[in-house]
Amino acid sequence: MADRPKVCFDRILPRDLMRLQPTQRRDGRVRAISPIGKTWMNGSALHVRFMGGTAAEQAKAREQAGWWSEVANLKIEFNNAPNAEIRIAFDSSDGAWSYVGTDCRSIALDQPTMNLGFLDGGTSAHEFGHALGLAHEHQNPAGGIQWNEEVVIREMAKSPNFWDEQTTRHNILRRYSADQINGTSFDAESIMLYFFPASWTLNGAGTQENDTLSQLDKQFIAGAKMYPKTGNTVSDAVELKVNAQRRTSASIGKFGEEDLYRFTAKKDGRYVIDTRGPTDIVMKLFGPNNETSLLAEDDDSGTDLNAHIAADLIAGDYFVQVRHYNRARGLGNYTIKVRKL
Repeated sequence: MADRPKVCFDRILPRDLMRLQPTQRRDGRVRAISPIGKTWMNGSALHVRFMGGTAAEQAKAREQAGWWSEVANLKIEFNNAPNAEIRIAFDSSDGAWSYVGTDCRSIALDQPTMNLGFLDGGTSAHEFGHALGLAHEHQNPAGGIQWNEEVVIREMAKSPNFWDEQTTRHNILRRYSADQINGTSFDAESIMLYFFPASWTLNGAGTQENDTLSQLDKQFIAGAKMYPKTGNTVSDAVELKVNAQRRTSASIGKFGEEDLYRFTAKKDGRYVIDTRGPTDIVMKLFGPNNETSLLAEDDDSGTDLNAHIAADLIAGDYFVQVRHYNRARGLGNYTIKVRKL
């Protein structure tokens, strides 16, 4: 079949199939999808190290990564740092794939977090979409693709993919459940959607090849659920004193707002960060001394709808990100405190 597509691996660490947070599906213009818990802290600087590749291949990766950083509130720095969050190989025998968002931090520093085994069209942009926290659009639970599973499994077993049935089901046929993602409606023009022939579907409705970011890709990556340029950044983080006598009062005053905090753990030990109040809060902890290294995330482990994180920390600086559970419509007051036990 001449129009058999090349498809990338969706490398999401297995724990995500076990650690889900509930989300509500809403009508609206949000189209792209992102697995919950995979976004970096808004305003972060992500560093990239090449693990091979020609000058032309590296230039292509830089160019298409820039499509995202032009609209998202993130910096992507190609500085080959030893501890770079994103590490790119160019192994032509290993296809194209990337770990998703902050999963990159769980991969050993001597291993790639992305492989660009082919660079057709917008492949680099697609894989950087994964690295920023986006998932495959064809696995959107709101998508309307009616797969002919027998045909898809048969064709993906052939060149250039050579996938077994399990791999095909994981990367193409399986859809995320609504409680695994941010985002709702299906975007047929998304860079995160591959071309699939009409013959692979039951109703003869295939998908087109998308080599650039769609308008809705740009809106989503720069929107309240991902990396808004109007949102708070690390430089705006409010200092929290460990074991302060009073709790710090705060509020989510507008839709999509994120509150950022930082605190210093002067000694190794067990620390507790928690919120209190009537507001349904989601909280993330990053560090030490690094705003992109996600350590923990919590939704409702505290009292009522409050967040509670207890972690063994080494001495260093840490960052806390707080947002409303419902980024699109949630507002409310809360308090926050850090304690060393």
